[in-house]
Amino acid sequence: MRDDYIKQAQKVIPDPNILINVVSRRVKQLKMGQRPLIESLERLAPEDIALREVIEGKITYELFDDGRK
Repeated sequence: MRDDYIKQAQKVIPDPNILINVVSRRVKQLKMGQRPLIESLERLAPEDIALREVIEGKITYELFDDGRK
């Protein structure tokens, strides 16, 4: 993973645990054949594609409260 992408993605999703979960879920989807939501002139690893998608606002997340304490 590119450090500059990680730093930029952390500005969008500041919680590292959430960022890891969002990116890892998207990487799995990409590896299963889903198309990237971004275009790139360079060949990127799935991890970098997922980070770029976060940076460009193509991927969002939602937290929910399931009522457990």
